[in-house]
Amino acid sequence: MLSEFKDFIAKGNVMDMAVGIIIGAAFTAIVTSLVGDLINPIIGLFMGGIDFTNNYAVLSGDVAEGASLEAAREGGAAVFAYGSFIMAIINFLIIAFVVFMLVRYVNKVKDAADNSEPEAEEEAGPSELDILMEIRDSLKK
Repeated sequence: MLSEFKDFIAKGNVMDMAVGIIIGAAFTAIVTSLVGDLINPIIGLFMGGIDFTNNYAVLSGDVAEGASLEAAREGGAAVFAYGSFIMAIINFLIIAFVVFMLVRYVNKVKDAADNSEPEAEEEAGPSELDILMEIRDSLKK
């Protein structure tokens, strides 16, 4: 069973997947920063500084008026945090679009690299059989 596991791990697909997961985890930090530090403030600017994160409805418990979502949760109130959900959807759409643009760019670069390397066509010369047939024919004469 151990040798089967070694064979499984040694296959290229598993190693490629592992590299992809590691790079994806590192890329997540970059995209999260892009969304949180650059894109969301621009969206907030166009939407009049609205941040949906602290929008919630109190289901049960006492919460001071105007308290943040974190304060309401710390106070033990049951809250319906629809604002956080809306921001998560917006963040997901932005991240998905950024990843789409990145994959699209990588595919274009790959296609350009594939097209720029024309395959060297070998000249089709006579085969060994053709040469032997010519020798046979010339010996018959």
